[in-house]
Amino acid sequence: MKLRYLNERLLGGALLLALLVTAPAFAGNEQLKPFARGSWQEIVRSHAGRPTIVHFWGVTCGPCKVELPLLGAFMKDHPAVDMVTISADLVPDLPEATRAMLNKSGLGSAENWIFNDAYVERLRFEIDPGWQGDIPRTLLISARGEVTTMEGTAEMADIEKWSSQQAAAGR
Repeated sequence: MKLRYLNERLLGGALLLALLVTAPAFAGNEQLKPFARGSWQEIVRSHAGRPTIVHFWGVTCGPCKVELPLLGAFMKDHPAVDMVTISADLVPDLPEATRAMLNKSGLGSAENWIFNDAYVERLRFEIDPGWQGDIPRTLLISARGEVTTMEGTAEMADIEKWSSQQAAAGR
């Protein structure tokens, strides 16, 4: 009986240690969700019926540094549009820099994700089988589920126009 109790405690301790070792990048900050297999379907499902902007970016992407504050201002001015950001950087272990850039850009309160799988090709394939990984990349998803893809830096005038169309369609 004592041996079983000791084995259960050792197993419980090992499981706790494994959780602590495998999740340090995301510990203590719910604003940055790990993007893994199935996350794309979760995002699409949770925003169904609402206009949503999904922006793929990276800490090491120069144009992203310019674009993020513009998207932060857009989010503030357009609360009826859901904002999702996904850090798709190929450089691993950048959660602190990712959080800092999001907060500085006014996107800290958006729904923020970060790629969390070494096999990034699989993640990109779930989103769009033809996507080779170029960032920035913005998907405008209408309330009806229609997707408009903007490769490279998005023109804010185009996003504003899309947003106005979404508002008109919702009336």
